[in-house]
Amino acid sequence: MVIIMRPEATLENIVEVTRVIESAGLQAKIMEGAQQKIVGVIGDKTKLASVAIDALPGVESSVAISKSYKLASREFHPQSSVIDVSGVKIGGAEPIVMAGPCAVESREQLLKAAQIVKDGGAQFLRGGAYKPRTSPYSFQGLEVEGLKYLAEAREATGLKIVTEVTTVEGIAPVAEYADMLQIGARNMQNFGLLKEVGKCKRPVLLKRGLAATIDEWLNAAEYIMNEGNPNVVLCERGIRTYETYTRNTLDLSAVAAVKHLSHLPIIVDPSHGTGKWRMVKPMALAAIAAGADGLMMEMHPNPARALSDGPQSLTPEHYRTIMNGIKKLAAFMREENLIGLESE
Repeated sequence: MVIIMRPEATLENIVEVTRVIESAGLQAKIMEGAQQKIVGVIGDKTKLASVAIDALPGVESSVAISKSYKLASREFHPQSSVIDVSGVKIGGAEPIVMAGPCAVESREQLLKAAQIVKDGGAQFLRGGAYKPRTSPYSFQGLEVEGLKYLAEAREATGLKIVTEVTTVEGIAPVAEYADMLQIGARNMQNFGLLKEVGKCKRPVLLKRGLAATIDEWLNAAEYIMNEGNPNVVLCERGIRTYETYTRNTLDLSAVAAVKHLSHLPIIVDPSHGTGKWRMVKPMALAAIAAGADGLMMEMHPNPARALSDGPQSLTPEHYRTIMNGIKKLAAFMREENLIGLESE
């Protein structure tokens, strides 16, 4: 339930509404809109059945939320959220880009990749220090050593670091070195991990599960937010379908759907979404045109020698070409006032 306050509602009115909610054993969350304040109610709203909420001073109306997720819902939080990651804002007027190798393979490889990513205009360096792979015989990552290389790359370039956390035990070391924690597709419904990440103060990038519905995805975000961490960014990275030509089927309709259902920013990963480097450019541009708040792309200094995901990794030249296209498309959408229409 959300309680919409009148534009002229006083602080005393809001305090009284909050008191009534909390006296019923529920949580109250105050949110400020452009014109008026909204008080969100978290918990079993039937506990307020005997309370005439709409009759309280300063209250305009109360609206029930039909979704199973509350904190992630646009009904609960009408204004689009902008997530600040160490000074870089995701969800603002400009799309952000996270780029880099699938895995941190060596210090030399990462520092070289980081400089290419920086020169191309991206804001984040991505790279896996912990790599949950389908086969136990595949490269599993450099772990803490890889995290140290990521931190060194940040110092050298100023790029923010986003990297995956795969276990509850791994949260603390990853949070020590990274600016943003990534929850991978395989862990989207690892509820124990989601809860613990929710207790961490780092912003979280939540990838959509391999076969997850949008409702399941937003409920996963709810687990994180319900533990006190509102700084969640969603990432569409493709889902499993009957199609076999591509690694996954990139669901760009999810961008428009999430913009309608949720206030959380959403970015798109066309590298995992297609599994083919040739398809990354058209899907990246399509994602921005669909209203995505940014992109995550894999780029390797030498994809032919990559220890993981070489076939979907961009060369430095292809990366620079795509970045130029993204800048031009974003400028066009801004000039033509095409940004933000998807949530209306």
